[in-house]
Amino acid sequence: MKALSGTALAVMAALMLTACTSVEPEEASRVPVAFADLPGWYRDGTSAVLPALRRSCAPRRLVLTEEICAALDDMPDQVDDTQIRAFFEHYFQPYALIGSGNGANGLFTGYYEPEVTGSFRPDATAATPLYRLPPKTPGEAMPSRAEIFQGALEDQDLELAYLDDPVAAFFLEIQGSGVLRLRDGRTRRLAYAGQNGHPYVPIGRILADAQEIPRSEVSLFTIHAWLRANPLKAQDLMNSNPSYVFFRLLEPGAEGPIGAQGVPLTAGRSLAVDRRYTPYGTPVWLDADPPLAGMPRVQRLMMAQDTGGAIRGVVRGDVFWGTGEEAGQIAGAMKSRGRIYQLLPKN
Repeated sequence: MKALSGTALAVMAALMLTACTSVEPEEASRVPVAFADLPGWYRDGTSAVLPALRRSCAPRRLVLTEEICAALDDMPDQVDDTQIRAFFEHYFQPYALIGSGNGANGLFTGYYEPEVTGSFRPDATAATPLYRLPPKTPGEAMPSRAEIFQGALEDQDLELAYLDDPVAAFFLEIQGSGVLRLRDGRTRRLAYAGQNGHPYVPIGRILADAQEIPRSEVSLFTIHAWLRANPLKAQDLMNSNPSYVFFRLLEPGAEGPIGAQGVPLTAGRSLAVDRRYTPYGTPVWLDADPPLAGMPRVQRLMMAQDTGGAIRGVVRGDVFWGTGEEAGQIAGAMKSRGRIYQLLPKN
């Protein structure tokens, strides 16, 4: 997620039971392998990574070289999978990534860009405000979520938009970005702007401790269902997490969401990583268990373009699945074991 950027808060795992805590650094080792050793390399629709690859050539290049990006500029927009595989096999060397803590196998979760409905003006339906980042006053702490709910930011012209659903607003914060759908059908992208500096308290853990949800069953879906089934208790539970996220509007028609690398994310091809071990702009081959029953293994070429508060470890990642409800179903269910391979320039 970024030092909490666009996807940004990719704290899906933290939402469940644990707060975002620091993880002791591991030692990372890289073992060279052949492309033929990448599970599923010849089955992936590899050309789908091309938009993400081009976007990672735009910012300051940490991994992709001038030679590689120049070759991309000369490549037509329409290429087939065989051509893209040949491109990578020519310019890159794959390495299996192994951590000193958990070895070659790690956890891979998912995140997405939710759609929320609302208005730029409050009305009988749209009553839950989203706020811009307030100006910081030296020596003065920002209000907590509960204080904001009680009106601490009112009459300061900080209201960005008003949502129809307070629960949807809460989960929008968890994802860190989203799409606002207005009454007339227009849409505007909402991007992460900042946080109030209060600690993140996972409401899933609170529900488990209170035996409202069995600890083994705590998930994005069961938390959401509890909030819906208990409307009189929902706001108090949400207020027990003092952390609050502020948003900004992107320009009409803007691509997004924007990852920590500063480029728009590509559905199914952008990966949030721990940048201590995988720099932004690194092509990555992922081999992970299916997120949902009936889905194939996740074996695909991706680009490291984001990070997140809960993304810590050598073999750790968060797959961006796209926008809307279907993407949310996959992202919310994904807790897959898998392996990661970095593709580094041969030179």
